Amino acid sequence: MFSFLYGCLFVCALCCGHLTRGQADDGKRYICRAVPLSGDESCPVTLLPELSAGSQEEELRNTVMQLRETILQQKETISKQLGAINELTTKLSLCASASDDRKYDKGASWGKDKQNTMGDVPRDPNDTIDNLGKIMQGLKDRLENLEQQQMRANTSGAAFPSDLRVLLQRRLGELEKQLLKKVSNLEEEKSMLSNATAAYRLKTENTLNALVDRISELEKGGDFKSPEQFKLSLPQRTNYLYGRITKSLPEMYAFTLCMWIKSSASPGIGTPFSYGVPGQANEIVLIEWGNNPIELLINDKVAQLPIEVRDGKWHHICISWTTRDGQWDAYQDGEKLGTGDNLAAWHPIKPGGVIILGQEQDVVGGRFDAGQAFVGELSQVNIWDRVLKPVEIQSMANCSSYLPGNIVSWLASNVEVFGRGASKRPLEMCQERLPNA
Repeated sequence: MFSFLYGCLFVCALCCGHLTRGQADDGKRYICRAVPLSGDESCPVTLLPELSAGSQEEELRNTVMQLRETILQQKETISKQLGAINELTTKLSLCASASDDRKYDKGASWGKDKQNTMGDVPRDPNDTIDNLGKIMQGLKDRLENLEQQQMRANTSGAAFPSDLRVLLQRRLGELEKQLLKKVSNLEEEKSMLSNATAAYRLKTENTLNALVDRISELEKGGDFKSPEQFKLSLPQRTNYLYGRITKSLPEMYAFTLCMWIKSSASPGIGTPFSYGVPGQANEIVLIEWGNNPIELLINDKVAQLPIEVRDGKWHHICISWTTRDGQWDAYQDGEKLGTGDNLAAWHPIKPGGVIILGQEQDVVGGRFDAGQAFVGELSQVNIWDRVLKPVEIQSMANCSSYLPGNIVSWLASNVEVFGRGASKRPLEMCQERLPNA
């Protein structure tokens, strides 16, 4: 097509040039037409009507513009045809590549890889991670092989399907994201399973320990003469031996806490009593640590008590408190040894907490510190929601009477024991517990 157009232009130029050089301008113009090979070789001309010089130039200009537009249209058509040829060449290359993969058994088709790449993961998280790693390594090896093929193709002058390489890289990136997500999920699942297993193991151990202790009590004829005639024994300073009272406390504006206590631990007897509520683990705490005196904590406020019980003998102690002015009193063996005020004044005791015997709570019901654990024996831990009269406290301390608490009373059914070594044992007679016995 280009050759034909160029030929026409050349003939026209030749004729016009010959006319210009060899003949005088007689006012006539000629046009050239394509003649078949079998036709007359002469150049038939058609006389044009006499035109002015300006009209002739305009006519020639229009003819040239038409020829130029025709050439551009043909060029655009050829470009489109070349694009179609390139697209067909690319598709043939893709088909040839897929055919070579099947021929040399280099793996399943891409669609199959897409379906089975991230198949069902095994139950074992470690096997899953290994398998996913092998899959990713295999995909990377295939990508390296394709890159090597591209380098060889570029060396030999052949065109490598770049769109397939882009597709493989995109798919590999997606698979890496899926792998990281699955590994993260498996790690979380493994952590949750480990935590659940540890919690279940601890619960099972506590249940078995309680059962062993109960069997030991039954073998020793452990049914007590009366429900309150038992003691809680905590022989070691650990963070897993303790007792728990099954009842909680209501909201109180005053209380009295009394107990029999025996300890010879040094330094400090530890924490015989602690009551924690959500948001305040030290709602009520009785603690002696190091060489410090026994301290009473209410809402994390502290008062030191003039009580001394580290002589290995039984002692009866009572602590009373009222929210009015934070007034407190401390009794040992029926005698008031100290009093004070401004201890958490106007603060009501919060309800719904946990009572622990033998450990100090850093969080409600747990996170115990062995350094603050109580070592010794406890009995007849009772709580009232009022300030007891001195005569009532004296009668209990000298064994004249026994007054159970109206909020928490000391009963075997109300006390749970935790930790191997902690136990509930029969309590000595009250007369035997007196300091001068």
